[in-house]
Amino acid sequence: MIIEIDFESEMPIYEQLRRQIIEGIASGSLKLGESLPSVRQMAEDIGINLHTVNKTYNALKTDGYLNIDRRTGAVVRDILPESTEEFNKKFKDELTYLISEAYLRGNKIEDILNLCSSIFNKYDESR
Repeated sequence: MIIEIDFESEMPIYEQLRRQIIEGIASGSLKLGESLPSVRQMAEDIGINLHTVNKTYNALKTDGYLNIDRRTGAVVRDILPESTEEFNKKFKDELTYLISEAYLRGNKIEDILNLCSSIFNKYDESR
C-alpha cells in the first residue's frame, strides 16, 4: 500500500494517514492480520515525524482497527469494529455537511447517490 501525504493540505497529517490506512483495510490492500511498518519505519518512509505516526496508530487502535503490541508492532485486527451509535452520529454529521455543500454547488441527488454507490461497491467487491 502506498501512502501519499499532502503537506499543503489543511487536513492534519495524522488524519490523512489514518484515513488512508482505513481505506487500505476496506479495499483489501491491507489484509486482516497484516503487520504495518514500525512507527519509525513508517515515519521514515513517508518523511514525517514518528510522533505523528504513533498518534495515528494509537487512534486506529482506539477505533478498533489495529492491535498494538511491543513485540509484534501494529497489526490490522482480525475482527473489525462494529457500527456504533457514536459512529453513526459522526457519519451522519459528515455526510450532512458534504451533501449540503454538494447541493449548494448544484449536484443532483442522482449524481450523489451514484457516487455513493460506486464508492461503496468498490469496497464491497474487494471482499
